[in-house]
Amino acid sequence: MRRLTPARLRLFLGLLLVAVSVPTAVLIVHTQRQIKWEAYYQYRSLADELGQRIDGQLQRLISAEEARGYADYRFLVLGGDPARSSYVQRSPLAEFPVRSDIPGLLGYFQVDTEGTFSTPLFPDASTDSTQWGLSEAEVAQRSALRDQLLDVLSRNRLVQQRRGKERAPASIAKSAPASPTPFVSASRDDAPRYTPAQEAFDTLNAPVESARQPNALGQLKDLKIERDFQDEERKREASGKKADMEPMQKAKILPRAPRKEQSALLEPERGIAGGGASIGERARVRMFESAIDPFDFVLLDSGHFVLFRKVWRNGQRTIQGAIIEQAAFLRGALSEPFQETALAQMSNLVVAYQGDVLILIPGRGGRPSYSSAEELEGTQLYQTRLSAPLGKLQLLWTINRLPASPGAGIVTWTSLVLFGVLTLGFFALYRLGLRQITLARQQQDFVSAVSHELKTPLTSIRMYGEMLREGWVSEEKKREYYDFIHDESERLSRLIANVLQLARMERNDLRLDLKNVRVATLMQLLRSKVNGQIKRAGFQMHFKMEEACAQCELQVDADAFIQIIINLVDNALKFAARAENKTVDISVRPRGTDAVIWSVRDYGPGVPQSQMKKIFQLFYRPGSELTRETVGTGIGLALVRQLARAMGGEVDALNREPGAEFEVILPVGEA
Repeated sequence: MRRLTPARLRLFLGLLLVAVSVPTAVLIVHTQRQIKWEAYYQYRSLADELGQRIDGQLQRLISAEEARGYADYRFLVLGGDPARSSYVQRSPLAEFPVRSDIPGLLGYFQVDTEGTFSTPLFPDASTDSTQWGLSEAEVAQRSALRDQLLDVLSRNRLVQQRRGKERAPASIAKSAPASPTPFVSASRDDAPRYTPAQEAFDTLNAPVESARQPNALGQLKDLKIERDFQDEERKREASGKKADMEPMQKAKILPRAPRKEQSALLEPERGIAGGGASIGERARVRMFESAIDPFDFVLLDSGHFVLFRKVWRNGQRTIQGAIIEQAAFLRGALSEPFQETALAQMSNLVVAYQGDVLILIPGRGGRPSYSSAEELEGTQLYQTRLSAPLGKLQLLWTINRLPASPGAGIVTWTSLVLFGVLTLGFFALYRLGLRQITLARQQQDFVSAVSHELKTPLTSIRMYGEMLREGWVSEEKKREYYDFIHDESERLSRLIANVLQLARMERNDLRLDLKNVRVATLMQLLRSKVNGQIKRAGFQMHFKMEEACAQCELQVDADAFIQIIINLVDNALKFAARAENKTVDISVRPRGTDAVIWSVRDYGPGVPQSQMKKIFQLFYRPGSELTRETVGTGIGLALVRQLARAMGGEVDALNREPGAEFEVILPVGEA
């Protein structure tokens, strides 16, 4: 402690705080990153699960479409028992309004090898629509839908719109069905024969640059999103740390291959009579085998999706498919399932086709809408592609805000509490160490002061004693020397009494004999104890006692009380030694009915305001030991306060004009 200075203490505690804080901070940061990573991975798993669920649902819908037969794309199909009246019936695709589980599906179409457009929604022009329960209004609506489908295909240059040139086969006569013909092989190994009218469908999936206009929302590469977690994931994969997490379960992609189908088509010669209940005599049912390719899913220049397949029959190809409205499809197949999950609370969903952003689906915690992909900000959560034939559709989730997990909240609060405890603890250690340094220095000063206080009077007593013993002093000087020896002895007695009292208080061994003593009695004791001390110092003493408290009894230890007042008087004599008015006032007055105030006032320089709270500290002495002009040990006022408090009282210091006044407030004793 002797070598330790406040600067060294601050340096030591600062280094110790850094040594403790840095590993703790690293541990907390690592824990937070791990918790954040686990939360990210959890939501990434939710995004992967949602992507698989969406993909699986769409795959089931497309599988249901792929299960439809070649003949279903006509208005009339054959089904059931040929002997029954329901043998000839409407195709399931001929329902109006169009019913499909695929969101946004407008209607079905077929393009034959000559490029002729047809739809199962509308019967042949030569067929009497009323025979099939179609009203004129419904025929008009079906015709409008047919024109809409034809317009979409023609605007995208997939078919040539031929108005007024549709070929109308003859009606089917009402008669018994003809015998079916043998099956005809129609595998794709046969020499294909199709006209250039279908070549536009072959270019839809060609690996060339899209001729579509740039999307207004931009491209995926334009997204200004961070990929911190992806970088973290790559680091973990490189270091093998990802092994402790369950890998993402990818949806099983079923093989997509052409299938063969045996179909029966009604090939009429004279049409259908009697409401289509039977088949004409000259009609025939042709049985054949066809090869059906899997569906393709393409975005057209007009913004519509087309779901189409190629059907091979007798070496000729037919295109069958459906037109899907983009906005309705994205809303029903992607947006609504996304909004129903917890992901919508903290992320956005971006849907792109071959890199072009189709739609930005904002989550519930983000902006209501975006006009450009460049406006989207955040961190990438997960990106995936749908399975074929939707493989060109990409789904990307971006994080608006990653919700804090309960563990993260606990770590945060624990970190704050820990750093608070560390800060307060080190601050307390600094204050304690600083106090110990100050105390050690004060103790050194105290030892020096006590040595000086003891050595000076002892030297004087020894010198005057030797002079008296050797007879070197005249008779008239002897009295003066005896008085000096007596005063120095009293001074030594007070010093020793203070030191002994301090030792007892430090050992918590202070024992006071509290008794009820009248104020007048205490005043008389004071007069006899301090009169000589004040006169020898060249001061005048004024005593003042109000009559209202003369007969009051205080429960005090008389010796401790006298020691308090003597210390205060001694303090006044030391600090007012150079005052012009060399007077010390001792007064007593009541404070209400339950306390009495004893005051000792001098007319010296007073106490600096900055030292008002320090003068009662143990060993405190104002100024430097090298430049201090007053004597003392620094324990007098500290003993005054402790003794007063031991008797249930309190001490206070006040500045007067001029001088200082010390008040000792003692409670009135019980009767």
